[in-house]
Amino acid sequence: MLVSLTSTTPVATDLGYLLHKHPDRVRSVDVAFGRAHVFYPVATAQRCTATTYVEVDAFSRTRHRKPRRAQGLEPYLNDRPYAASSMLSVALGRLFRTALNGTCEARPELVVQPLDLEIGLPVVPVRGGQELLRHLFEPLCYEVVCSSIALDPEFPAWGDSHYVAARLAGRQTVRSALEHLYVLLPVLDDAKHYWIGPDEVDKLLSRGGGWLGSHPEADLITRRYLRIPEYTREALARLADTGEDSDLLDTQRDAAEQATESPLRLGEQRLDAVLEVVRSAGAGRVLDLGCGEGRLLERLIVEPTVTRAVGVDVSVGALKRAERRLKLEEMSERRRERIQLLQGALTYTDSRLQGFDVATVIEAVEHLDAERLDVFAEVVFGHISAPTVVLTTPNREYNQNFEQLDGRGLRHEDHRFEWTRGEFEAWARGIGARFGYGVEISTVGPVDPVCGPPTQMAVFSR
Repeated sequence: MLVSLTSTTPVATDLGYLLHKHPDRVRSVDVAFGRAHVFYPVATAQRCTATTYVEVDAFSRTRHRKPRRAQGLEPYLNDRPYAASSMLSVALGRLFRTALNGTCEARPELVVQPLDLEIGLPVVPVRGGQELLRHLFEPLCYEVVCSSIALDPEFPAWGDSHYVAARLAGRQTVRSALEHLYVLLPVLDDAKHYWIGPDEVDKLLSRGGGWLGSHPEADLITRRYLRIPEYTREALARLADTGEDSDLLDTQRDAAEQATESPLRLGEQRLDAVLEVVRSAGAGRVLDLGCGEGRLLERLIVEPTVTRAVGVDVSVGALKRAERRLKLEEMSERRRERIQLLQGALTYTDSRLQGFDVATVIEAVEHLDAERLDVFAEVVFGHISAPTVVLTTPNREYNQNFEQLDGRGLRHEDHRFEWTRGEFEAWARGIGARFGYGVEISTVGPVDPVCGPPTQMAVFSR
């Protein structure tokens, strides 16, 4: 039973710090079903691979089982020693507990740094085929390359087995990659080798809480991971409760931000500026990423050239408020067909978000953790890849003009960062060069001779 984790980000051997396993040594630990080892077949500055190898003692497992009827040869002839399953998930948790907890005392700055990672799974059981594997990992921004394994190469007429050889590549933190494997390996197999108790709910939310709630397959993942309907309902309810609490807090924070900016009518000016770009592009299909309460959508549906407007937000509460603002239930059927609200995140790929003329990102990027910006860029400019992308964000230099901020802090409690003019332009032009877009930087709101505008806008076009 094997899985490999490879970093190609120089200095690649930094992977050893993050995993707390020295590249020159083999680390072995006992687990309930055998023994697990970590070793590095490759460890250079350009490429470093950590391989986890699990030896499963199938006979020991059989001896400790309670007798069952009609066991046959299954206890002695099975795939557990060879196929990546919940046993591998447990071994990863045992070997890399510190990395899964996001701790690296020697190099703490590495914990939040996305790396170019490859995950190799030579044999993984997938109850649902290659399509399920893609549906689980592609929304997490992995490139998935996989092939089915024949039941028996000597007898091709027998067809393929339910085992798959897979390679997953993406820009991820090591912690995120380990969390994805820890949760999704048992989901792919749709089986667990141990008794499932109430603490499994906490395990799932602990390892998947940062990404599971907005994953398109959250229900399937939760159902397969927990397997018992009672636990599944509890986990989904807790995810929903967390979302509702977050929605309430976001509403309060949004109100505070609007109070700060209201004397300048910045919200209206931003929408005016974005709509002007939509009109200039002659866009028929517009995608609003991070649509919030639907203020831009409210304007788009009355634009004569717009034939389809789709709003996307991670917050269920925000989407409900957008639905009320837009009065979807009262709309005529013809107008209702032109607008759609979807739950999703700025850092997850989703085929429903492709095929638009213009994508807008209004005051949303600053809500992301800085280490997720590369993933955001891959999703918006690489995957969605609209011909025109409009992005607005605060200018941090202008904040000293807001009395409520007293020259300190950011405009919204949930902002992870705010760019200066120089920082924003450097980032935007870097994105343009990376993904083949022309970039035009402009201002929104009154321009202070020293601090610049309160809002800065970039239009990416190709």
